[in-house]
Amino acid sequence: MEYTILIHKAEEGGFWAEVPALSGCFSQGETIEETIGNTKEAIELHISCLKEDGEEIPADNEFIISRIRVETVAV
Repeated sequence: MEYTILIHKAEEGGFWAEVPALSGCFSQGETIEETIGNTKEAIELHISCLKEDGEEIPADNEFIISRIRVETVAV
């Protein structure tokens, strides 16, 4: 399975990631590479817990991620 992850810069330094398809699945790291590795482990553990609880494993709904440029308006 593949899951979309969103990586954010952390205010205190480093990065944190969320997995939109797996509610409550987050991780962090000092570098993007470390964050990705830690998030992979978090996904595996999250899925393992869902299986143990007899819950359905959510599939990634093929999120579409895009950027939109907007002009700022002075207020």
